[in-house]
Formats: sequence, C-alpha cells, structure tokens
Amino acid sequence: MEKYLIEIAKEKIDNTDPSHDIYHTMRVLNTIKYIKEREGGDLDILVPAAIFHDIICYPKNHPKSKFSAKESAEFAVNILEKLDCYPKEKIHKVYKAINECSFSKGIIPEFLEGKILQDADMLESTGIISIMRTFSSTGQMKKSFYHPEDPFCKSREPDGKEYALDLFYSRLLIVKDLMHTEIARNIAVRRTKILYEFLENFKMELYDDIDLQCENKSIR
Repeated sequence: MEKYLIEIAKEKIDNTDPSHDIYHTMRVLNTIKYIKEREGGDLDILVPAAIFHDIICYPKNHPKSKFSAKESAEFAVNILEKLDCYPKEKIHKVYKAINECSFSKGIIPEFLEGKILQDADMLESTGIISIMRTFSSTGQMKKSFYHPEDPFCKSREPDGKEYALDLFYSRLLIVKDLMHTEIARNIAVRRTKILYEFLENFKMELYDDIDLQCENKSIR
C-alpha cells in the first residue's frame, strides 16, 4: 500500500516548489518511521498521513494558503476510502493528523500519531534543511533575504512574510520548544545549534569581515 500511495503523491505533488516537493514528503515519511520506532504509534495512520500531509500546498502568499492542510486531509480521505485493504475506522485519524499538522495553525494534536507527524514535519523547519527551504520559499515569493537596517530583529518584530532571515526568529529557532516527543526534541536541539552557527557566520560576513560598525549586528 505504501508504494501505491507514494506513486499517487509523485503524480500529484507540484515539484516546482523545492520546499514542499516529493523529497520533502519522503523525508517526513522517513522521519515518522524513525520516531515511531522509539515512541510507538500506528503506521497504518502515520504512513498515509505523512505521504499526503502536503499533497495540496498553496504558496504562503496565496489567499488559499490557510486551506492547504484541510484540502490535503480531504484528499487523503478520498484515496483511503477507495482502498479495500485500508481499515476504514482509521481514516478519521489520518484526516485529523494532516489537518492539525500545520505549524501556522498552532494546534496541539490530540493523539500520538498526530504528534509524531507534526514533529516530523516541524523538524523540516530546523537545521540545514530548513535554511535551504527558507531561502527557496523566499525566492519563490520574490521577497528579500533580510532587513537591510536590522537583519537580526533587534529592534523590531520578525516579519517572515517579507524577509527570509526573520523566519529564523519567528519559526526556525523555536521549533525545539514545540516538539511533542523526546527523540524529536533531541534532534531539534542539535539542529538549532546549526542555525545559530549560520547566523553567527552570516553576521561575520555582513559586518565583521569588513569591520562595519552597526548597533543591530548581534544575532540574539
């Protein structure tokens, strides 16, 4: 069944957005399996939820962006209801896991599989992969890399819709505090250190390498 669902995802997912392409889906799928081995959970729910969690993904600046999770959940239900081999009593949990997965919704899932899916998806928002995805999305939306006067949000609120670097402060750096499972939390803590290293190195290139003085050059 898993291979069949993956083939459906490959045909449906729009790979023009590298931050939400089939490779993102496969990383989340691999991560839920890794977490499941340590935390438990039902693969009958986890596997289709991971494969279809971003099957419908509108750009962040699209007016229908807030409906991506709901439409993805509905897509999953439609597929699973047609499969004779899939236990119908588990479909509602797949729906809920996908619908509650989105970071921007701020929902805490009620059951383990939903928490594992959310952890696996949020781990894509920290570490090196999150840096790649952040700047990819920013380019897609034609937004700036950073605020020219205050890149590190020292005297203003982060605005992730306008500046890529602001997403570090509004999302990427806080992922570690939002994890539900211990194993995901440990991974997120390690990856967060990489984010701070990136910011420190960027600060060095932006200011220190050319001895430029700026009152807002601290990264924290």
